[in-house]
Amino acid sequence: MHCIPRRRSLLLVPLLLLTGLAHASVQLVVDGIDDPLRAAAIDGLSLSAYRTRTVSAAQVRRLYERAPDEVRAALRPYGYYDAQTTGDVQQTGDDWRVTLHVQPGKPVLVTTVDVTLDGDAEKIPAIRRARRAIEQMRDKPLNDGTYDDARDTLGAQLTAYGYLDARLTTHRVEVTRGTHSAAIHLAWKVGQRYRFGQVHFTGSQFNDGFLDRYVPFKPGDYFTQDQLLQLQQALNGADYFSVVNVLPDVDQAKDGSVDVNVQLAPAKRTIYTGGPFIGTDTGVGVRGSMERRWVNRRGHKWKNELVLAQKLKTLSTLYSIPMPGDDQRSYNFGANFRDANTATSQSRTLELVGNETRLWHGWTRTLGVHALSGTFTVGKKGGEPDNTFGIERGNSTEVFAEASLSRKQGDNPTFVRRGWSVNLAARSTAGTLLSDASFSQVLGDVKWIRSFAGRNRLIVRGSAATTWTDDFAALPPQLRFFAGGDRSVRGYGYQSIGPRNRYDRVIGGRNLLVGSTEVEHYFTRNWGMAAFVDAGNAFNGTDYRPKIGAGLGVRWLSPVGMIRVDLGTPIRNKDEHGVQLHIVIGPDF
Repeated sequence: MHCIPRRRSLLLVPLLLLTGLAHASVQLVVDGIDDPLRAAAIDGLSLSAYRTRTVSAAQVRRLYERAPDEVRAALRPYGYYDAQTTGDVQQTGDDWRVTLHVQPGKPVLVTTVDVTLDGDAEKIPAIRRARRAIEQMRDKPLNDGTYDDARDTLGAQLTAYGYLDARLTTHRVEVTRGTHSAAIHLAWKVGQRYRFGQVHFTGSQFNDGFLDRYVPFKPGDYFTQDQLLQLQQALNGADYFSVVNVLPDVDQAKDGSVDVNVQLAPAKRTIYTGGPFIGTDTGVGVRGSMERRWVNRRGHKWKNELVLAQKLKTLSTLYSIPMPGDDQRSYNFGANFRDANTATSQSRTLELVGNETRLWHGWTRTLGVHALSGTFTVGKKGGEPDNTFGIERGNSTEVFAEASLSRKQGDNPTFVRRGWSVNLAARSTAGTLLSDASFSQVLGDVKWIRSFAGRNRLIVRGSAATTWTDDFAALPPQLRFFAGGDRSVRGYGYQSIGPRNRYDRVIGGRNLLVGSTEVEHYFTRNWGMAAFVDAGNAFNGTDYRPKIGAGLGVRWLSPVGMIRVDLGTPIRNKDEHGVQLHIVIGPDF
């Protein structure tokens, strides 16, 4: 093998000796290979340490002579065992320029993969996939990092699915340099698969047995770490505790059973929150709330909230009663007084609610009854008195059943990079005699978020709804559909889009269809900008004519959550002009 010639090294000696007292840094150039091999070679060179440090001529000579062996050692984990390195050293001013030409040679290919698992472990899909990942290394260059990761992943999956005694009995990689081939031999003695035993809670402020509703498994079920994580998340989500530690007692496991110890510390019992806020749809206001995280040892909850804003005033209360069972079922009773004044309508209503919520096949399911009663006007234009010609007034009472399904998934509750949410609902007065109008509605909202190309996010959302009724005029604004606003078609005012009466005043529609596409780019971790296009409308029958809004926005991931400031303008609408400011504070979902 030809590396750095000894004759050339001897010719360098006088030059190096003449400059032996000088101190300089090293400019290092490595060619002949690309990343990740190039990065690995540079990281493995002792010369790299002197790119930002002073170095003597004698040190340069000594480290330069080490370079071929160091490059060969750095490339070996990537399957290149025969790398050759040549190069030269030049003095440029006070610095040294070291150039290395690397020929990586032929890589070692994995020709044989032998993975042995005893017992029935391979029947579990996750373990089967982990084994397949190792077998897929066949006919590819040997890579120590890939091999280590795949081997450790299979071992971790065995533990995660209850094979707590699994031992790696054979882990051997045989490399034949003459044929540039490698054989991988792995074998695990899996042992028995453990099951869950009892769950022991310590530090709880509730009656014995109450927290069983959050345990997603039963004694005798096969042990899985996923279900331990579900238990951890459920207890954190219950908002009862400041500390939740879920610890399987592996050391005391016996007879194939593992008990689980859950260490808890109560959270602050009563929470008071409040302060000023601003929203385009509500105006400037203040909000205050009092939440009793638990009322008694049975885990009841009680929450009250007051909102006083320019366009919206609400006073609400909600009492929740958790029920036994592993589906997190609860009964909820509430009341809400609402005085809303939008650009097109005004309403003053009292709503009573009673419902049941529970987990259902991974979704949150809600079944309940609503009683809504109050006065309203529709067809307003901002600032007009209620007796203006063309405004429609009403007094309505509606008692209706509602069923909803909701589900969301995100990788980070504060700033979602990969996630989605779905909300579906159906309402109907069918079978009730206390309503002024008979109606049925179906509603759906979806949102999808994906990050791409570093600090960018694509956000797609859509809303759709439809109404069947025998007396649309008797429905209050809350049961009609409008478009426009910061969560609808930006570029238009809040609820300013929809069907109009014969006096050309927006009165809301039976149907709704809105869609949006948005791209965000973040310049720093907390600051970014957005470009968006929204389209949609509320309509009757099949007379769908979408309004389009587009614009730019600023994004700030503040200490209190995401703050969005958007400027939108109508597109292709000769009757609508100008720019609308939209401000939203809150999480992605």
